Amino acid sequence: MTGRLMLLDTASLYFRAYFGVPDSVRAPDGTPVNAVRGLLDFIDRLVKDHRPDQLVACMDADWRPQWRVDLIPSYKAHRVAEEHEGAPDAEEVPDTLSPQVPVIEEVLDALGIARVGVAGYEADDVIGTFTARADGPVDIVTGDRDLYQLVDDARDIRVLYPLKGVGTLQLTDEAWLREKYGVDGRGYADLALLRGDPSDGLPGVPGVGEKTAAKLLAEFGDLAGIVAAVDDPKAKLTPAQRKRLTEAAPYLAVAPKVVRVADDVPLPDVDTALPHTPRDAAALDALAARWGLGGSLQRLLTTLEA
Repeated sequence: MTGRLMLLDTASLYFRAYFGVPDSVRAPDGTPVNAVRGLLDFIDRLVKDHRPDQLVACMDADWRPQWRVDLIPSYKAHRVAEEHEGAPDAEEVPDTLSPQVPVIEEVLDALGIARVGVAGYEADDVIGTFTARADGPVDIVTGDRDLYQLVDDARDIRVLYPLKGVGTLQLTDEAWLREKYGVDGRGYADLALLRGDPSDGLPGVPGVGEKTAAKLLAEFGDLAGIVAAVDDPKAKLTPAQRKRLTEAAPYLAVAPKVVRVADDVPLPDVDTALPHTPRDAAALDALAARWGLGGSLQRLLTTLEA
């Protein structure tokens, strides 16, 4: 991979599109296509504004991997709509969004935009692995703060966090992270696991919020330093902090593997180059007619051709 690589946290973006575009945007047969058209508009704007050389739509082949659940059973448990034996559990998703996801996948494939999901891993892990392998700058587009852990100024890796659509993005670099959280990219995962995250079912350390977590990391460097300080009577921990961290030891032993994105996912061999013409024009024409993709698709095609 050469040039600037843009990695899309695709589910994060099509969820935002679904809730940001009225469901009155429909196909000729009346089926809602607001997530499909909204995502195409997002990609169009991202390519126009940031001109990536490489583009990958990263997918959740498994939104709740069993290896993470085995370590922390509460991981995303509140979002399970239906349990499946021997297969990924079904995530609770709005009724009119689920049918749009296969359409999104078909359109991306017909366009020739690389789409990568790997069994047993979340999109975050795919993003983490592409980032680890990249030789040049990387832009990660996501509405998920978990990926702040990948920010690395030395390697020109930043997160583009949508504030309003994708026209207004928060460009997250290490200076922004230090000002907001008091940590750099490497420290963000430790801060997140100490603080916890109810939206992901991560309990965190009771009584340790974001500010306390940041202070502990500033004092002891990283999670390993904090854990070592618990057993050091000279370490600057309050009795309450020492007690809470001691009681949370089983959680702290497994949380890093759950919270930190994988960087060793077996990625397929794909062409990540930004396409300038559709991979399958006939299939794309059929999809455009079937789903009424109209101006959203045409604008993106014009941008890609340019």
